[in-house]
Amino acid sequence: MPQANKKHVSKYQEFDHKNFPIGTKGVWVHEKSEGRYSLIDEEICLPAAVLRESAIHNNLNWMQQFANHHQVKLSPHGKTTMTPSLFTEQLQAGAWGITVATPAQAETAAVAGAQNILMANQLVGKANMALIARLIRQHDVRFYCCVDSCDNAAQLSRYFSAEGLTLNVLIEYGVPGGRCGCRNHEEAETLAGFIQAAEGLSLHGIEVYEGVIHGADAEDHIRLFLRDAVLLAEQLTEKKLITVDHPIVTGAGSAWYDIVAEEFAGHPHLNAVIRPGCYLIHDTGIYQDAQHQVIARAKANQGYACELGGDLESALELWAYVLSVPEPCKAVIGMGKRDVAFDAGLPIVERGFRDGQPITVSGLEATAIMDQHTFVNVPAGTDLRVGDILVFSTSHPCLTFDKWRYLCITDDTDTVGRFVDTRF
Repeated sequence: MPQANKKHVSKYQEFDHKNFPIGTKGVWVHEKSEGRYSLIDEEICLPAAVLRESAIHNNLNWMQQFANHHQVKLSPHGKTTMTPSLFTEQLQAGAWGITVATPAQAETAAVAGAQNILMANQLVGKANMALIARLIRQHDVRFYCCVDSCDNAAQLSRYFSAEGLTLNVLIEYGVPGGRCGCRNHEEAETLAGFIQAAEGLSLHGIEVYEGVIHGADAEDHIRLFLRDAVLLAEQLTEKKLITVDHPIVTGAGSAWYDIVAEEFAGHPHLNAVIRPGCYLIHDTGIYQDAQHQVIARAKANQGYACELGGDLESALELWAYVLSVPEPCKAVIGMGKRDVAFDAGLPIVERGFRDGQPITVSGLEATAIMDQHTFVNVPAGTDLRVGDILVFSTSHPCLTFDKWRYLCITDDTDTVGRFVDTRF
């Protein structure tokens, strides 16, 4: 497959740790000359969102090796973290580009050094188009967005032709009852013909999102859908409605990336791109369950995921204090909906500390969550006190990241050596 010949150079400027904005949570109070802060010794204000650097590196390398083996390009979805420094790490590890959902996210990907930016969504509205036009001019990126209607294609054509620019587009191919996308080949072919005749547009391939397909036989239906998408790309190419070399076919969220890679592999005339996003952070909830299914499928079919060795690791932790033990068997923790995701399961207690020493947390279980408080069940006989530190893992990291301006990066001794900033 053709590879981008530009080196990924980040234009992102690291923020100054000495000047955290007033009101920033989860950072140090007293600056230390060596720039290292112990979470266990209470040198960071809690609650704090913490990323384990060793897990990040593990996940980064695991997924890149997976993509390389299948000869598909990796364009991780940036919406999970919206953290420019993490985008840069993914690009430097070999990612082809960054996937985004909005024009503002595309701008963040560009300053992180992405030369290929895939917006797996429709570009609608003049101000949004203006942002992308500016992005293309200022950063010299290869930007791609989705279209699934002649109305949208006409709007894009009018704007970008007037700007003297050509916008790269992908036809989104969907399923009945799903999300966006043309519902059949006939709709897609009509749209492709419209794009070919329009000024300011260039059709580069087909985009799909298989994650809207559910049910007990989801894998079979997904495989058929992906094969149909490849067939559509080939038919549009044969009819010269797609005229670029190596048309793009792209799909894959974080649950079915293995199936997408398998189905797209073996088509060297196509530019196959997978877009998992949550692999870098992973979790102990819905994405852990999805990864277990990936490994199970690999074991059943002698897939490469088993040969890689190791697995994805949960990289995100939330550190918080016990605020109150108002009743036997009940504790209230200083962390709530403003700090941690709660849509896909409550946070899980993993570890605990008191006065710098580990404490037993067996049996502690979060039972409810409010804006600034989490309720934890404390088994009879468990010694839990006000001021103890509890360390939680989470499910669905996307909705934890967007609650933080800065996250701590820690080593395996729970010492913070740097911070990363988010751009939500």
